[in-house]
Amino acid sequence: MNSTSMHTQCVHSGQEADLLHGETVSAIYPGSSYAYLDRDLKAYPRYFNTPNQRAVAQKVAALEAAEAGLITSSGMAAISNTLLAFLKQGDHLVMQYGLYGGTTHFIQEHFPRQGIHFSQAKDGSLAALEAEIRPETKVIYIETPSNPLLAITDVAAVARLAKAQGILTVIDNTFASPINQQPISLGIDISLHSATKYLGGHSDLCAGVVTGRAELVQQIAGVAKGYGGSLNAQSCYLLERSIKTLALRVKQHNQNALALATYLEGRHDIIQVYYPGLPSHQGHETAATQMKGFGGMLSFELAAGIDPIAFQKKLRLIQASMSLGGVESTLCSPHLTSHAYLSPEERLKEGISDGVLRLSVGIEAVGDLQADIAQALG
Repeated sequence: MNSTSMHTQCVHSGQEADLLHGETVSAIYPGSSYAYLDRDLKAYPRYFNTPNQRAVAQKVAALEAAEAGLITSSGMAAISNTLLAFLKQGDHLVMQYGLYGGTTHFIQEHFPRQGIHFSQAKDGSLAALEAEIRPETKVIYIETPSNPLLAITDVAAVARLAKAQGILTVIDNTFASPINQQPISLGIDISLHSATKYLGGHSDLCAGVVTGRAELVQQIAGVAKGYGGSLNAQSCYLLERSIKTLALRVKQHNQNALALATYLEGRHDIIQVYYPGLPSHQGHETAATQMKGFGGMLSFELAAGIDPIAFQKKLRLIQASMSLGGVESTLCSPHLTSHAYLSPEERLKEGISDGVLRLSVGIEAVGDLQADIAQALG
């Protein structure tokens, strides 16, 4: 559809018309076997092309301003299949400084077995990223805002750098969501999501998304068919339904997170708050140029002497939980969850101390969230 309104695209893009009964929602097509004679499309769940898979892929592609999309069974399926589609033995990958721990672990564990080389920027600057480029570099991989310290990378600058040298760019856009950030419009080739997070938004499904130019998505799908990782019709339906309210939910996440980050920054028992919406954040100006909202994620570091585990156990409303992006507020210790795969030395190098807590701010009344934190800090 041609509408430029994100709210309208969330509701209508990709929806399968029900010609039999005239339903206002997409029907669920649970079949694992489809007719193929005299048909151009040979539908099969592992081929990522059944009706429900196509519907939600088209919806996310519209939101990302991309030509095509692909729905996978998890965010890591989207990440791994994308990287393996464009990297082979002897190729080189440049990684941004500070990535989701699961991504780093996958690269460190699996790339050496396949003879794929990789290096990570020494800091968050564009110059550090450029310094790692080699003649055999095929992909630059970034994530902004980053997990868990909400570091901001200049997306357009990375895209220009890569294009000048014929390098493919891939971004993890999970924390921003397509409502707040459209990397493809800024020149990035492929934008990925853990749809388990904001796209799903209700902590009840696990999925991943790939978006980009049609020929690139087709190449990724070709690899993904061999590795599996397809998503079932019921989960696709739930994801499509959830995305219909994405713009409304993200607006509230943005408002609540900014208010809560401002509140935390004023407390003496919090050492530092990491949120790109704060003027004090190192990447605030860059974020303001490439994001429409600053997102619902923030992290903060407790003052010395405050036990982060005891603090989490005292919370009554905010839940200590592994994941993020739901309508409910959740909190976790990255060193025990998202970055547990990294060594203590690697975590400290990236600034992730045991006192750092990652907060996914939900859509509750922000005053209630502030009160819950205040009582837990005592």
